[in-house]
Amino acid sequence: MVDGISGEVRHYPAPSRPTAPICSVCIANYNGVGLLDDCLGSVFAQQGGCDIEVIIHDDASTDDSVAFLRSKYPQVELLASHENVGFCVANNRLVEHARGEFVLLLNNDAALHPDAVQALAHAAREQSPCGILTLPQYDWITGELVDRGCLLDPFYNPVPNLDAKRADVAYVIGACLFVPRALWLELGGFPAWMESIGEDMYLACIARLRGCRVCAVPSSGYRHRQGASFGGNRAAAEGLQTTFRRRFLSERNKIAVMTICTPTPLVWPLLALHLFLLCVEGSILAFVKWDSRVWHQIYGPSVIYPIREFGALRTRRHDAQAQRRTSLRAWLSTVALMPRKLSLLWRYGVPKIR
Repeated sequence: MVDGISGEVRHYPAPSRPTAPICSVCIANYNGVGLLDDCLGSVFAQQGGCDIEVIIHDDASTDDSVAFLRSKYPQVELLASHENVGFCVANNRLVEHARGEFVLLLNNDAALHPDAVQALAHAAREQSPCGILTLPQYDWITGELVDRGCLLDPFYNPVPNLDAKRADVAYVIGACLFVPRALWLELGGFPAWMESIGEDMYLACIARLRGCRVCAVPSSGYRHRQGASFGGNRAAAEGLQTTFRRRFLSERNKIAVMTICTPTPLVWPLLALHLFLLCVEGSILAFVKWDSRVWHQIYGPSVIYPIREFGALRTRRHDAQAQRRTSLRAWLSTVALMPRKLSLLWRYGVPKIR
């Protein structure tokens, strides 16, 4: 059962839909009226003859997104939510309405290369067992390669993979995530309790536990305005920037994925070490910035979370590990030993939080 689909949504069906689409392109939108033209233009310019349906979930935008979509893109099926439900629920609703053999989750701040869907569908049909795919991600402004999926460090911080020879990765970001619809439903979709940030990591880790591959297709690609849809998460000229809310959700949800998905009893000493290091990191950062909000809004709640929710996390871990089909060796093959935060600190300095 997919999590968090209920809620009131106004449905604007497309005048005509493919009877049996190969791919359902699902786009979660919130106040993205300035982004949608580039995104949708790239979708409707796809080559290769794959039948595509496009579904957009508007998350109670306060801009003119709904009016813009209804006037300029009537061929898009639109789900207009009466309340802001967040990225996880939005995507679950989208896939619930999808009819394609495959689903492509696409951020509203991303644009596909012309052969993207064709490349993904071809790779998916060659994959056995079926799994989760993505494309090389390129920075919108510079055109530089950002990643080919991600590895994870021991504390579940994403480490971009730039190696074209490496196919298997730990996870792929939800900005461009391609998955058979049947597998999405089997995995349960995005967990609504995560709200936003890390839901893609969770889905990929659950898939890998069950023996599915998570891979980056070497050809084609997509451009991405990193951070435009949720704020932060990219390095600007002045260094790393993020928000208090984003940083808290990131830390909390990585703890959850670590606790639920790590396939060894060693997760418990690893978790204890991680919480200790978060206490040290939060104390130092709060002192350096001379801002108690760093502790009270990010690190304090993150450290308390696994203690307060230990019962729920242990139950979710039991359920996830009971369906484990992958070996510990295969799991560790996508772990990068160098802690990602240290390399980012060395390169960019202390992040700016707003």
